[in-house]
Amino acid sequence: MKMKMKGMGLMMIFWLLAMATVQAAALRGIVTDKITQEPLIGATVQISGTTTGAITDIDGNFELAGLRNGSYKLIVSYISYRTKTLEVTVNGMSEIKVQLDPDNQQLEEVVVVAEAKRNTENAIITQQRNSLVMQTGVSAQQITKTQDKDASEVIRRVPGISIIDEKFVMVRGLSQRYNNVWINNSAVPSSEADARAFSFDIIPSSQLDNMLVVKSPAPEYPADFSGGFILVNTKDVPNSNVFNIAVGGSINDQTHFKDFKYSKGSGTDFLGFDSGFRGLPGGINGKLNPSGNGYENNYSLMNNGLNNDWTLKNRKPIADLSLAMNFARRWVSNTGRTFAMLGALNYSNNYKTYLNMTNNMFGAYDVTHDRSNYLKQYMDDQYNHNVRLGVMLNFTYVPASGNSRYEFKNILNQLGKDRYTCREGYDAQSDKERQAEYYYQSRTTYNGQFTGKHTLSDNDKLNWSAGYSYANRNMPDRHRFTTVQDRETGLFEIENLNDVNREFSRLDEHILSGNINYQHDFDFDGFKPVLKAGAYTEYRTRTYTTRNFIYTWNAGRLPSQYAVMDIPTELMKPENYGDDKLSLIEEVNYLNNYDANNTLGAGYLGINLPFGKFNIYAGVRYEHSKMELVSNTKIYEESKTSRYYTYDDFFPSANATYRLDDKNQFRLSYGRTVNRPEFREVSTSVFYDFDLASDVQGNASLKPAYVDNIDFGYEFYPSAGELFSVSLFYKKFKDPIEWTYTLTGGTDYIYSNVNAKGADNYGVEVDIRKNLDFIGLRDFSWSFNGALIKSKVKIAEGGQEQSRPMQGQSPYLINTGVFYQNPKKGWNAAAMYNRIGKRIVGVGRSMGMEQTVNVPNSYEMPRNAIDLSVSKKFGEHFEVKFAVRDLLEEKVSYIQFQDTDNGEIEQINRSYKPGRSFNLNISYNF
Repeated sequence: MKMKMKGMGLMMIFWLLAMATVQAAALRGIVTDKITQEPLIGATVQISGTTTGAITDIDGNFELAGLRNGSYKLIVSYISYRTKTLEVTVNGMSEIKVQLDPDNQQLEEVVVVAEAKRNTENAIITQQRNSLVMQTGVSAQQITKTQDKDASEVIRRVPGISIIDEKFVMVRGLSQRYNNVWINNSAVPSSEADARAFSFDIIPSSQLDNMLVVKSPAPEYPADFSGGFILVNTKDVPNSNVFNIAVGGSINDQTHFKDFKYSKGSGTDFLGFDSGFRGLPGGINGKLNPSGNGYENNYSLMNNGLNNDWTLKNRKPIADLSLAMNFARRWVSNTGRTFAMLGALNYSNNYKTYLNMTNNMFGAYDVTHDRSNYLKQYMDDQYNHNVRLGVMLNFTYVPASGNSRYEFKNILNQLGKDRYTCREGYDAQSDKERQAEYYYQSRTTYNGQFTGKHTLSDNDKLNWSAGYSYANRNMPDRHRFTTVQDRETGLFEIENLNDVNREFSRLDEHILSGNINYQHDFDFDGFKPVLKAGAYTEYRTRTYTTRNFIYTWNAGRLPSQYAVMDIPTELMKPENYGDDKLSLIEEVNYLNNYDANNTLGAGYLGINLPFGKFNIYAGVRYEHSKMELVSNTKIYEESKTSRYYTYDDFFPSANATYRLDDKNQFRLSYGRTVNRPEFREVSTSVFYDFDLASDVQGNASLKPAYVDNIDFGYEFYPSAGELFSVSLFYKKFKDPIEWTYTLTGGTDYIYSNVNAKGADNYGVEVDIRKNLDFIGLRDFSWSFNGALIKSKVKIAEGGQEQSRPMQGQSPYLINTGVFYQNPKKGWNAAAMYNRIGKRIVGVGRSMGMEQTVNVPNSYEMPRNAIDLSVSKKFGEHFEVKFAVRDLLEEKVSYIQFQDTDNGEIEQINRSYKPGRSFNLNISYNF
């Protein structure tokens, strides 16, 4: 099967390359202002009497492909400019320059059927204005202004968006679990083993064409979202042939030119994955050679191919490295067929150090002694080395008729994370501890789609897609140790067998999906309703396997001072390994492994009814979801049993728009959505999180959350590229799913998901994009988006929890920036500011025998972030970019607030300084 796939891929590549020899017939050109000579972005270029057309890009360029040699009448139009009609002769590849005269009179509506460019700010705003639903987005053009390095940085520029843990997206203050993500119109797997979330840091920004966030439900969109449905679109067919390379470097003032600790790695770490050096022989399920001491589940350290090197090395990183290559090729045959290939290769290698990182855990406040009750009081030093390799390869074919379009899109990303953490502090018994974690994780994600778009007639359109996605998370050999200081000798020693352990885990997830959508346009004497119908199917599977080992020893055969030996440099040596010395015991626990699959089938029907200035789009979606979780009932042997979660639901929605005129419109929408539990969240698996110093476990009783969503908005489009919008929203939750931590056993937290009874979430969003030439600042623009949000969780009758906001909800969000762009001189600059309000990251509670004692909630605190960037083009080929990230370098803090008789006090769970980064990038266009 693999050989067949490789053969098909090679045949396709050679076939497309062969098209380079075919005679081309196309028209390229640039549209500019006749007076200022500045390029016009978003101008419409159409061949008279046909539906063939194009939209000019960021540089005013356009291309009409699929043409035959001959003469054509070209119509060029743009808002506030006089429409121009001209005769052109096309012979092979022809080029023209079009200059438009400004016109104070308003243009009539121009309708062009073409594959419009979606990577400019004008295109995104136009798409937002004409959309039947409430949506917003960010374009590739804006990405070039901000110099964001990956999708997690890009998407925070969208109104109502905030980022948590530098990679997870929150929409309208709701946690990442309430969002859904598709790449190129296909579902993607969760990138995390323990959460329903997509990690946006895996997608380099250079692969993006645009990102859209749909905020109101509609029948054609999946019902499993409440915050936002995020559509990630990678780059599309180019207007011209392109080849570009870029080299970048970055320095962080907390990391580079300073000591950086790390352990021995594999020869392929620089590519983002482990070569097998750290893993078990034969993979996660491989069999180990037993030791000769006769004990059950006891294995030798010497003859199992394990990495037994615990020693640390030191380096001083000079700078981070980033490399990028982009190419695009387009061929047009003399019969009018268009073939295109677009590719990108991205590589980054970076370091991040967090020193003196506070990491505390608190129990219920000690009222008797009026003091905080420390369960753990630690200080961490953490050293992170991250590598990312990304590849994108897209193919497009457009027949001569232009009525169909076929695309084959592929995106592959490989991420490796090597982390060493050393920890020192006190446990609940005030014993001083030293701990360390050696952690390596690799993640692979692939997303591929084969799509078709067809214009069957003037009134009928059909599009379809077939997709396959894959994700894995491999964690080979996470090893940890804990030593405790003897109060008499002052020496740190090993106390328990569990204090030195090694863990191996692997997650694999596959998704097959299919989607078909049909649209018919009616015309009843000027009344033009639109009927939409479609179906979607998805099959998802996951396998999660983990194995845990602890060290055991025969004290009589080890050095007498073995307990106080330094573990990395003295104890973990070959002379101390053996069947009668140090060996491994596997802690068999099949409860932590699971297999799962989910089948989703959906169908929808929608109708759009235009009544003059008033338009209503309404419909209903039906979804059948059946999830099977295959887990074990016994600890020491495989004892698989299946648990099923089946849901059948109808999801109605309605989106209404009232257009006062071409620049002003109101929107009102209602829709019902759902948030279903994920595989891991209902499994019996338990995972120890070193950062949280706690176990994470599933909840088999978790129920889906149902949400009723209402939105009301006003939008004003003063001119091309400008926008003012304000929207009000209300969400009513039934059984919302929240991330909580429970105090058990007196000193330990267990993290899990639970259902609250209900919740209300409401707020207001504002989005402004404005050119500043009206105050004399030509080439300057201002962008502002912000949100004020309020929520309240409903407590079950008789419950002892206090009233609070929803977990993960931010009370306010602010994103704003000033941009300067001078295409003539090649300058581009930006100053951006971001701030989010205090939000609950974990709901705290402690279960007692007779009463529930409340442990305070943990909050992520607000911080101000300022980013600066500037770039300069030199001629047609060179461009230099410089940026400063997190200029203010404020601390990241997580705090519990405790009410006492002496007022409210702050208990710091976690805090650290992320450092200030300076980036330099040089690119060359061939």
